[in-house]
Amino acid sequence: MSPWGGAEGTAGWAPGGTGSPQLCPPEGHLPSRGCRRLWLLQGIFPASLIRLKGAAVEQRGVEESTPMVQEITTTLREWATIWKQLYVAGQTERYGQVKRMMQELMEQRSQLLSGTLPKDQLLRLRKEVTGKMDYGNKILALDLVVRDEDENILDPDRTSVISLFQAHRRAAQTLTQRIQEETVRTAPGRGTHGAASPSHNLYLCVRNFVCHIGEEAQLFMALYDPGEQRIISENYVIRWASTGVPQDIELLNNLKAVFTDLGSTDLKRERLFLVCQIIRVGRMDLRDSHSRKLSTGLRRPFGISGGRDQREKVFSPNCAFSRVAADGDFLHNMIRKVVEGKDINHKGQGLWVSLKMLWGDLSQVRKDHPHLVDRSTAVARKLGYPEVIMPGDVRNDIYLTLVQGEFDKGNKKTQKNVEVTVCVCDEAGNVMQNVIHAGAGDSPTSHYRSVVYYQQRHQRWMETLKIAVPIEDVHRTHLRFTFRHRSSSDSKDRSERIFSIAFVRLMRPDGTTLRDGEHDLVLYKGDSKKLEDASTYLSLPSERNVSEPKLLSGSSFRVSGATPGLAVSTRDSFQISTLVCSTKLTQNVNLLGLLKWRSKPSLLCGNLQKLMNVDGGEVIKFLQDTLDALFSIMMEHSETDVYDALVFDALVFIVGLVADRKFQHFNTVLEAYIRQHFSATLAYKKLLSVLTQYMEQAGRGEPCESLPRTFKALEYIFKFIVRSRHLFAQLYEGKEVAEFQRSLQRFFLTLNQLMASPLEAPLPQSHYVACMAAILSQMDKEHYSTYIQAFPSRPELMDFLMETFILFKDLIGKTVYPGDWMVMNMVQNREFLRAINHFAATLTEMFLHNSDFELQLWNNYFHLAVAFLTQDSLQLENFSPAKRNSILAKYGDMRATIGASIRDMWYSLGQRKIEFIPGMVGPILEMTLVPELELRKSTIPIFFDMMLCENYSCPGTAELAVQWDPWAPLFPSLLSCCQSHPELAKPGEDFVRLVSELLERLLDYRAVMNDENKTYSMSCTVNLLNFYKEIDRQAMYIRYLYKLKDLHISYENYTEGAYTLLLHARLLTWSEESNAAPVPGPHSLQLHTQRQLKEALYNQIIEYFDQGKMWEEAIHICKELAEQYESHLFDYEMLSDILQREAKFYEKILKVLRPSPDYFAVGYYGQGFPTFLRNKVFIYRGKEYERREDFEMRLLSPFPNAEKLKSTSPPGQDITDSPGQYIQCFTVQPAEEAKVRLRGRSIPEQITNFYKSNHVQRFSYSRPFKRGPNDPDNEFANMWIERTTFRTAYPLPGILRWFVVTSTETIIISPLENAIETMMKTNEKIMSEINRHQNDPSLPINPLSMLLNGIVDPAVMGGFAKYEKAFFQEPYMQEHPEDAGNIEKLKDLIAWQIPLLAEGIRIHGQKVTEDLRPFHERMEQCFEQLRAKVESQYGAREMMFFEDRRSGRPRSIAWVPDWDQLSHAGARQVLHWGVLVVPSQPSLLSLPHSGPGAFLPPPHSSAFHLPFMPSASQGSVLPGHHGALSLWGAWRRDIPCAAPRLTWTVLSPEPSPPVPQTSPAELCPRWCLAECSCSQCCSSRSMA
Repeated sequence: MSPWGGAEGTAGWAPGGTGSPQLCPPEGHLPSRGCRRLWLLQGIFPASLIRLKGAAVEQRGVEESTPMVQEITTTLREWATIWKQLYVAGQTERYGQVKRMMQELMEQRSQLLSGTLPKDQLLRLRKEVTGKMDYGNKILALDLVVRDEDENILDPDRTSVISLFQAHRRAAQTLTQRIQEETVRTAPGRGTHGAASPSHNLYLCVRNFVCHIGEEAQLFMALYDPGEQRIISENYVIRWASTGVPQDIELLNNLKAVFTDLGSTDLKRERLFLVCQIIRVGRMDLRDSHSRKLSTGLRRPFGISGGRDQREKVFSPNCAFSRVAADGDFLHNMIRKVVEGKDINHKGQGLWVSLKMLWGDLSQVRKDHPHLVDRSTAVARKLGYPEVIMPGDVRNDIYLTLVQGEFDKGNKKTQKNVEVTVCVCDEAGNVMQNVIHAGAGDSPTSHYRSVVYYQQRHQRWMETLKIAVPIEDVHRTHLRFTFRHRSSSDSKDRSERIFSIAFVRLMRPDGTTLRDGEHDLVLYKGDSKKLEDASTYLSLPSERNVSEPKLLSGSSFRVSGATPGLAVSTRDSFQISTLVCSTKLTQNVNLLGLLKWRSKPSLLCGNLQKLMNVDGGEVIKFLQDTLDALFSIMMEHSETDVYDALVFDALVFIVGLVADRKFQHFNTVLEAYIRQHFSATLAYKKLLSVLTQYMEQAGRGEPCESLPRTFKALEYIFKFIVRSRHLFAQLYEGKEVAEFQRSLQRFFLTLNQLMASPLEAPLPQSHYVACMAAILSQMDKEHYSTYIQAFPSRPELMDFLMETFILFKDLIGKTVYPGDWMVMNMVQNREFLRAINHFAATLTEMFLHNSDFELQLWNNYFHLAVAFLTQDSLQLENFSPAKRNSILAKYGDMRATIGASIRDMWYSLGQRKIEFIPGMVGPILEMTLVPELELRKSTIPIFFDMMLCENYSCPGTAELAVQWDPWAPLFPSLLSCCQSHPELAKPGEDFVRLVSELLERLLDYRAVMNDENKTYSMSCTVNLLNFYKEIDRQAMYIRYLYKLKDLHISYENYTEGAYTLLLHARLLTWSEESNAAPVPGPHSLQLHTQRQLKEALYNQIIEYFDQGKMWEEAIHICKELAEQYESHLFDYEMLSDILQREAKFYEKILKVLRPSPDYFAVGYYGQGFPTFLRNKVFIYRGKEYERREDFEMRLLSPFPNAEKLKSTSPPGQDITDSPGQYIQCFTVQPAEEAKVRLRGRSIPEQITNFYKSNHVQRFSYSRPFKRGPNDPDNEFANMWIERTTFRTAYPLPGILRWFVVTSTETIIISPLENAIETMMKTNEKIMSEINRHQNDPSLPINPLSMLLNGIVDPAVMGGFAKYEKAFFQEPYMQEHPEDAGNIEKLKDLIAWQIPLLAEGIRIHGQKVTEDLRPFHERMEQCFEQLRAKVESQYGAREMMFFEDRRSGRPRSIAWVPDWDQLSHAGARQVLHWGVLVVPSQPSLLSLPHSGPGAFLPPPHSSAFHLPFMPSASQGSVLPGHHGALSLWGAWRRDIPCAAPRLTWTVLSPEPSPPVPQTSPAELCPRWCLAECSCSQCCSSRSMA
């Protein structure tokens, strides 16, 4: 025997070696260590006997799998790129899935490279590898790979087209099975044969149980999901004797169970535990001695044992043990402690088990594993339904869980030891025998007793048991729960009686079963005998009504109509949970109505229609019963067609459910039903009739909503038809065959007519196209030549070529094969290309010269060639490098071939080229969009040739290029061609410049069009529409207007959308001219004239303005429409409607809250931004209530790499020229001047606020800085302001929410000017608050409190005392004599703040609550001190407030002081606030004004005149006076008061010079407007 184990060797010599030839060891083997050295030195045969012979090794053990290894390597490289992209995109689940598959492929690749696998294992491994790669390619949207039986990739050159097509179909069909195989992650040792099975089983074998209990025990083992914190399976019960062995000694070493019905969703759970609840049966306390009689047989909690494996969801062989620490621990809580993995010292105690996953349903498991699962193996089912319910799988299980309870101790000193006893009773109260199952492996019982917890008021059992009541008895049974206190002493325990009872019926009054979920049951107490009397409690409510308020603890009331002795105790509570798993009982009323349709035939139509609304899972659960009901309805109404369509629609609905991916496993159920249970012999007639009726209805063009669903269910509909006809033929010995054939013939004729209908033109069938490609692949040049010559006439040949070109173009444009059939698509393109080139030669030979030329035929050729070149399947740049290299190596770049053919065919046209201009400009331009350099270079001369042709045919009119939709990207080459021809130089230069500008905008648009954030798409769209407007391309301009509008509306920018539509509306006139440009939208066809379109646009604009709260703009549009309706169309009905809308807008302006938007300046600096943003500043209009932080987050989201600049100063050149991205953002304020018509008038602030923040083009930003010596005690003295004003290109709001800044201006504001601005803003703020509270007395007082208190008692900033210290001192006045005027203004502002504060404090005093009264009094004290100081230094100012009686609300006033008219003499000035209107019984006068200071006399004058016009509808001005009324006021300095007073005199309304008619004394006490000391006069304070 040779030293290599008997393997044969061959003598050979390595040419590169030295010495004599050596004997090579056999493939895959190495010499033993002892002889290795001898083998390296010399051979074992004499050299004279060795003859060298040439040999070539074709296959080696390792190289046999080389193609597969190479494919794995290529696949891994391709996946790796996508894998990184998945990580960047945040698709963590798919990322982890691909990672696992890549790791498995790398491991399997190593196994293939080892070359040590037997042939059968190698084949199995190859199938597993290819299945995994095919699945990965599918989920990553890669191409489908077709293989032969040995998993080798098919070579399209060695495979016929038909075989290749069939291989693709087989691969696509089997891929779904492989997807299922890969979806379920297999554990180690799990075979792939059962991976696709929807049913999984966990086999359990208990090896040993060691626990020092000392009493009998019960072990309850179940599967537990810690995520949901619930048990998901039935219990497997083992009764353990005190001797440490099972009570049934026959079960020793035979404790087996299988947990069934587990689905793929259960295997996907994050964690799954096997838990064992240990319950001892014996004394109340193990520590009790045996000296006295103790109660026994009590079920007491002892401990928990559990095991897990987090990685593979497989349980460890030995499970940890946890002992109940105290009587207060509930078993359910102990389970959570075990699964949390807390370390517990089990001291050698525990549960030893073996576990194994088994695949298939239970019958299959018993067949495949008879040594594991036999008749003695307990079966524990899942709590719930399996994924597939097979016909005949009758189940009627009700799972009951004792959740919790709370019991009062009553007259006992300690809490009760409550034991719950469960039994199933009929209507007479008889206990049904052996219907309660504690778990698998245990015998059924009639009563179930719960675990007893020691002296606990709140009990939490969480014990689950199964109620198996026969289906026919469910409607008359109920569950009864009795509660009893268990004592430790046997004597006391015997005397204990039932203290409470609860019950619940299994069937609801409407015939449905008890609903799933928790039930809060009513506890009844009373005499123990009456408690167990069913006739006593069955008439009472069993559950608490959730809507009723909870009764007080300890209350007890007697139920109305209840038997004396029964009462409801609300001190106690009891909750259970139920889960119904029944294939015969339903909880859905609509489904029940259909299943029991015979009981109420009148409701049959409604029940059939309501079936469509039933949950799909409920219908699938009762699939067989539902189908039986439908076909029984059809059979029993065979003489009428009333229910045929309804039954047919219901059947289609059910088939659609089965086809749903969620219920895809139920296909086997439906198939089994058709084969084994379906028995409707006449159903085929009804089904064919309704089906044909639907086809005819659709063929006539009538709406048929159910037709698409019917086509999807057609397979199973015909299976029902065929099965029904087969049963009918068996029953009636083949009768009515002719009638059946006629029905089928009618159906198929109708179907053919429908398919031929222009309503639904069918797509070409892929197998027909494959057959055509197969025929083309067999044809060579001689075949084409012979075929062309076979046409008898030239017109027939032309028709053939015309139809062939159209067919090829149609097949190329439509998706014949799925997108991942790359090989099939490339083979088809290769054959099409050969055919096109052969037909092109026929064109040049037979249809080019003189009268033989056919323009349309050549035109079709060019369009076909361009469509072939630009199809998606040939755009190699879009593919991965591996796919691109594979296509180039196998097929080459077919675009270059067809591109050269197009060029040659173009130049062969000669003088006929002009006939294809400009029609062929678009198709040829499409070629330039293909990013292939050589193709583009060959296309440019065609462009230039077109320009030359047009120029020579029409000299001096070379405007063709300007008329093109310019897309070409290589215009420098075209420009160089043009410059060589003088007559084309200038037009060519203009053309290139124009196109370059457009391309710049188009490239910007393309760069952002696919972004999730469409903000910058709006900017690019505006740039494009402005470009088209400049070159007068109205159609393109309008097209992009509507693109912009749609973007705005999608982001709820209704105001901007309205302004955008307004641009189109302004292009239209109020005339009956037809629309020049097409209008996008569904209603464009109905709007023929410009008037109709403009009216429709205006209505849409009004709606958008309304949604954007721009009611002022909507009013302008309403006025223009009203003018048209009133003066031109005389449509008073529309006029009434538009005026009503306008009135509503006026009302909204005053009543609807409309917050002013914030504006933000945003700068984009750095070369990393697109050109339309780079180094530009924009002003953005924020959304309602949008904070700057939220705006910045939204702003930075499209640029995650951008850096935010912290400074608000313009950045330097190092930032603007850097390659990075820097964003600067800060808030700016509108800086527009007040409207002239609003200035100085009494206008509500709801109106003025709108104009302050809208139609604004100038915005300011103020940056404070310090200059000069620093005063730590007074920062106002050197607080300078740098104010930058930005001017935008257009006012905001507009067609964008932002506009670029076109100019900036910066000014410096001195500390004194800053102080004046601050005081003005403070006064305006005070007046605004006063107006707000006068307009709406219900406003909260807190903002007013903070404002006033911050001024009259400034704790931090010091108030205007800081201004006095900084600017009113003599040194400052001497150093800055030029500021004397501004100092006087500041003093005057300080003085005017006092009356404003007085009014604010007065309002505050009226609204302040008693809790804040001390705060208000403190504020009044501070204000009195402040007023005394200010009036003594700067004079007194006073305001008199009067109420507007026209609308019943105060009028607001704008604070716009005119500093040139204000008196600074120190005298008391009176500012009257309001409008004078005298009602019929006047009690108060008010004065019109034009702002503060309007009622003050000019400087150095003693009297002034205020005319006003009263409202005629509200009474006369004064009794006996009508018409205009004048008020004369005079400064009275002779009144002995603290300061001069202003008195008023009412004058006559005659046009003559005013003469005093009424003195102030005559107006007293009701009409006096003078503020004097007269006791008969009303004081100004009372009037205010």
